[in-house]
Amino acid sequence: MKSSVKTVDFLVIGGGVAGLRAAIELAPGGSVAVLTKAAPTESGTEYAQGGIAAALSDEDEVCIHYEDTINAGDGLCDEEAVGVLVEEGPGFTLELISWGAEFDKEESRLDFTREAAHSRKRILHARGDSTGKEIERVLINKVRTFSSVSRYDFAFTKDLIMLDNRCIGASVLRGDELINFYAKAVILATGGAGQLFSRTTNPLISTGDGMAIAYRAGAILEDMEFIQFHPTSFYSPSAPQFLLSESMRGEGAVLRNVHKERFMPGYHRMADLAPRDAVARAIVSEMVKTGVKHVYLDATGLKKDFIMKRFPLIYSTCLQFDIDITENMIPVSPAAHYIMGGVKTDLNGETSVKGLFAAGEVACTGVHGANRLASNSLLEGLVFGARTGRSAVRYAAGIMSEDKPQVTDQKISGIGSFDLKEIRSSLRRLMWGKAGIIRCGESLSAAKEKLKEWDVMLKADFFNTEELELKNMLTGANLITDAALLREGSIGAHYRSDFTVRGENWHRHTLSHRDKGTIWINREEDKKICAK
Repeated sequence: MKSSVKTVDFLVIGGGVAGLRAAIELAPGGSVAVLTKAAPTESGTEYAQGGIAAALSDEDEVCIHYEDTINAGDGLCDEEAVGVLVEEGPGFTLELISWGAEFDKEESRLDFTREAAHSRKRILHARGDSTGKEIERVLINKVRTFSSVSRYDFAFTKDLIMLDNRCIGASVLRGDELINFYAKAVILATGGAGQLFSRTTNPLISTGDGMAIAYRAGAILEDMEFIQFHPTSFYSPSAPQFLLSESMRGEGAVLRNVHKERFMPGYHRMADLAPRDAVARAIVSEMVKTGVKHVYLDATGLKKDFIMKRFPLIYSTCLQFDIDITENMIPVSPAAHYIMGGVKTDLNGETSVKGLFAAGEVACTGVHGANRLASNSLLEGLVFGARTGRSAVRYAAGIMSEDKPQVTDQKISGIGSFDLKEIRSSLRRLMWGKAGIIRCGESLSAAKEKLKEWDVMLKADFFNTEELELKNMLTGANLITDAALLREGSIGAHYRSDFTVRGENWHRHTLSHRDKGTIWINREEDKKICAK
């Protein structure tokens, strides 16, 4: 495999909302390379239906958004991070509008909706249920106005390049070439890890790559046990999984079991608008009781014209599978959706590794705690993407150019007789069944035993995208399982059937490091990790 070198001031790995917003801040400070694993628009942002939460409506206030976020996080949010999110969020959202974002309006006023665990209507949406796509469009267009930004699509990051415990770039596979990108600062914005589970709303690219390469480079990861499962993913054995926005319940749709009975009022005081973790577990409970693999989302009580206007993508997609959601209930079941944990950062995106920054779903700022409040993810990408970009510019100002390690052509390796597709499928089924919505010590231990059979892949050095992606998935699966085993208690999205109460360590965070393993960390120590 031939090798080459490229040198830039800033390297951004990931092209979703966080990566693009960071690139916009970086652009005036020097040359920027933005790497995307697939096509330019293929990211978690692109698939975000629901909307973006910001305290902009007349009935809302920043302090109310703050309280809703804290409550959803079930006691584990970093309060300072939440403050940054809700206070700076409105300004960044208005900035998007000034750049051309066309959010839906009711006459001349912005149209806000409500989602689960929000006490006010504060969710902005675009074209009904295509908010992420609209935000991605605006940010891509904005990035294109900067001549200092170059984009490299279909570029898979193999590993970070380290020198004296400092990140100085990344090795990237693109076609039949290995490119070593050297940069003064590297920003990870690679999104989530939903593909580790057999049911997920995430795109195929969401395999936890950023978390895995950061872990191998020696970065600290935090709270990897907290996986949010979206309650309402379309269920059909013959159809692909796709998200049915929580906004549907915010607008009045309700959940029913196979006997057509509403069940959420019996599980939570907020009924169908309860936090996502509570709704997902209630659905699983109803599925177990009835012996059926789904429940129903019923929107037939809403007016047909309203549904077609408010949820055009969902309406048209369901029609492809012969379900008219204005007349028929929709079969749904939970699916892996978002990871609250990730690469630990401070409020400016700095990780525990010098020169390495992270923003968006790959990062853990503490803003989501144990359970993310609906529609806070796009807002987090905007706010912390921008803060991270600014922080990287400040850091780079003190970095001098230096000699780079010599690059030689690489030999392509393989893993012999392993069936990659079969292992990937087995891994995803294992994580769904043993480390999914409801876990216990026995199931998690069984997952660890199975994962050990694939340890050989974690030690190998690959130069093949398919193999590297599976290696990253195995790394993420081990991190999630280890953290879930350590947390012997139930809080937020982490539910242990053998420890249904919070447990004595509920207020602490789990820390994962390649040399230290997975351990507890106190809140006081937590604040100091990324301090420079």
